[in-house]
Amino acid sequence: MNIETYKTALAKCLNTEPQHITLSWKGRVGLYGILKALNVGEGDEVILPAFTCVVVANAIIYLGATPVYCDIDGKTYNADLDKLKAAITPKTKVIIAQNTFGLSSDFDAINAIAHKQNITVIEDCTHGFGGHYKGQPNGTLAKAAFFSSQWNKAFSTGLGGMVIANDPEIAVQLNAYEQSLIEPSSKQALSLKLQIFAKKYLLNKHSYWNALKLYRYLSAKNLVTGSSAGEELSAPVMPDDFCKGFSSGQAKEGIKQLKQLGENLAHRKMTARFYDEVLTEIGITPPYQPDYCDHTFVKYPLLVKDRDVFMQKAEAAKIPLGDWFLSPIHPIEKDHHLWGYSYGAFPVAEAISKHIVNLPTDRSVQSSELPKIKAFLRTHKDDLINFEDIGLQVLAAA
Repeated sequence: MNIETYKTALAKCLNTEPQHITLSWKGRVGLYGILKALNVGEGDEVILPAFTCVVVANAIIYLGATPVYCDIDGKTYNADLDKLKAAITPKTKVIIAQNTFGLSSDFDAINAIAHKQNITVIEDCTHGFGGHYKGQPNGTLAKAAFFSSQWNKAFSTGLGGMVIANDPEIAVQLNAYEQSLIEPSSKQALSLKLQIFAKKYLLNKHSYWNALKLYRYLSAKNLVTGSSAGEELSAPVMPDDFCKGFSSGQAKEGIKQLKQLGENLAHRKMTARFYDEVLTEIGITPPYQPDYCDHTFVKYPLLVKDRDVFMQKAEAAKIPLGDWFLSPIHPIEKDHHLWGYSYGAFPVAEAISKHIVNLPTDRSVQSSELPKIKAFLRTHKDDLINFEDIGLQVLAAA
């Protein structure tokens, strides 16, 4: 019952029908299902931005296809359209259009490029739930889109993924795929339930940094039900239990979370506006917001001269920061070639990934705490940089 109620609530948010939605343990499982439904396999190429999560590349490689990266636009953090065009070959079967930090890709432009060459576009909406492109909900523009409801997303079921199939044939295949997924074990479901409880009631500004370090360590060691298992980060080899389904407990949490979605998104936008004002005051250009989209700011990107030093200062001041994406295929920092990534070939993505941090926008950051964050940014304004400065560095090195 929870599963069907949850699908109905999702469908209402996305202006679609429940039968067009399928669920999975994680968003990457949904992407794998879409690619499988499109018969992506050996000899095929899938284009994606060189500023992504490694699990996106993994899903492509698991099917025997080749990820083809393209550099990003330094203002939007999404694919550079000229570089995207240049990446197309006769083997290109799919283009993944990403919503980075909640900012939609220019879908009409990407679709026009793809349509000329009979290429299918998939929306990566793992950051984009609740946002809009030219008035249409993110995820409703392509044949299919995949979402994540993991930690720190627009709303969270702890872990979780969903797919919206706007093509009826793909919807039928994905419904069959959903039925074939492995049921999460009772141990995994309980572990996730306890983590959701801990995040809600035990995580605060005083415990944030220690909890973050502990979670990442335990996740890498496969000792908790984490966003990424250690084996997913060591090599692109599909784990035995990768194709796992969604649980009733996740659906129950999702139903609760969706009731608060409007308030949560409003809070994120309000917080982003506050950061915009602070950065403008201290001479830093705020993140770019093109007029074609409604940016939801699942994270608020900020560029700094020395990330390690800045993160240390934030920890000392008890300011919660994130590090999406510390690598062009986050969080991989070495052996990029295992994922078909040639380090040095994508200068904008690589430069930004060396300098980016993220300010929080979720409701854990209350209005009363914003003046403290403002004071921190003003105190350390000399640590901040504009993208234009990085762009000049990239051009000088070219």
